[in-house]
Amino acid sequence: MVYTPSAEEEAVEPRRAVEGTYALVEYVPLGEAVARVSCTGKAGPYQRQVERWLGLRVDGRQPGADCRAIRAFQVSRGIKPAIGFAGPVTWARIRYLSARRNPNADGRCPVRSYPVACVDLSRQLTWVQQGRKVVFGAVPIRGGRAGYRTRAGWHKVCWRHKNHWSTLYNTPMPYSQFFSGGQAFHGVYGSLNTTVGSMGCVNLSVPDARRLWSVLKKGDRVFVWGRRPGTWECSVTFGDLAWWWACAWDEAGGGGTAPE
Repeated sequence: MVYTPSAEEEAVEPRRAVEGTYALVEYVPLGEAVARVSCTGKAGPYQRQVERWLGLRVDGRQPGADCRAIRAFQVSRGIKPAIGFAGPVTWARIRYLSARRNPNADGRCPVRSYPVACVDLSRQLTWVQQGRKVVFGAVPIRGGRAGYRTRAGWHKVCWRHKNHWSTLYNTPMPYSQFFSGGQAFHGVYGSLNTTVGSMGCVNLSVPDARRLWSVLKKGDRVFVWGRRPGTWECSVTFGDLAWWWACAWDEAGGGGTAPE
C-alpha cells in the first residue's frame, strides 16, 4: 500500500537551505590550498576542456596566461578558491552555462508532445521539455555514484511526497518525485559538487527541487541517459587529487550513449 500524504502535510513547505549551502567550491591540489597560491601553475584534469571553452590554445598546459584567464572566469562565477585550477567544479559550471539556452541541442532527449523530464548524467543536468520548448531548467544535478548509478531509460513519475524522509538513509528528501523504484528527484541540504554522487537519486538544490515540483505531476515521463563522471570503477584517495588523475582524463566531459 502506497502512503498518501494528507492535504495538511502537503501544505507544509520543506525548510530552506542555509545560506552558502550551494557555494561553488573547487577541488584543488592540497599543497596549492595550503600555500594559498594566487595563480597555480598546475594543469587541472579538465584543462583542455576549459581551454577550449575559453578560447585559449588547447594544449593541456598551464602557462601564466591560461591561469589568469581561468582565474578570471572563476572570479566572475563565484568559484572559490579562484586560483586558475581547471577542476571538476569549474568544468561543471561551464557545462551548465553552455546548456542554458538550448540544453537539448544534440537531440539526446526525445522530443514528445507531452512533458519529458530529461536527465543528462554525463553533463549532470536536468530540464523539462514539451515538444521543443524547455519549460524548466536546465539546472545542475548530482546523479548516482559508482555502484548506485541512476537507472537509464524511460521512466514515469509514480509517486510524489513533498516532505519525504528516507528511512533507509535517515535524511530528508524534500520535494521527492519518485520515477524508478527508490530513485527520485529531490532536494538536498548540501553541495551538489561532491566527488562522489548520490545513492541513485537525482539530487537538486532545494530551490530547484521546489520549482520542479510545480512543473511535474504524477504520470509524467522521465528519460535518463549518459554516465556521471566518476562512476567508472576506480579507487578514490581522499586528501588530494590522485583519483582525479586516475579517472578524469578518460571521462572528462562525460560520455555514454542514449538507450534505444
